[in-house]
Amino acid sequence: QVQLVESGGGSVQAGGSLILSCAASGVIYSINTMGWHLQAPGKQRELVAAIRRGGSTNYADSMKGRFAISKDDAKNTVYLQMNSLKPEDTGIYYCNAEQGARMYWGQGTQVTVSS
Repeated sequence: QVQLVESGGGSVQAGGSLILSCAASGVIYSINTMGWHLQAPGKQRELVAAIRRGGSTNYADSMKGRFAISKDDAKNTVYLQMNSLKPEDTGIYYCNAEQGARMYWGQGTQVTVSS
């Protein structure tokens, strides 16, 4: 079992920045990929960014150049630096971890971007 706890959400004006954190605990040695997903109001949950064990990353097209995912293996924590935030970035951000065929999710953290 893997437990994920997100933090760092909040309210910000358009153009502002936020950093989200996701701390993993439990049986984490075989996690292959960790990522962030956004569930915007009335929409399906979508991938924002992911980072693999080796450090390679991928991003949703709409987030490229504005968001950066990183990890600190010593702290078992993944970060999402969000810059130049837009109102359409509003929603609940979920951290997830892939461990073989298993997918784990955090409880989510709300991000609200006002115009």
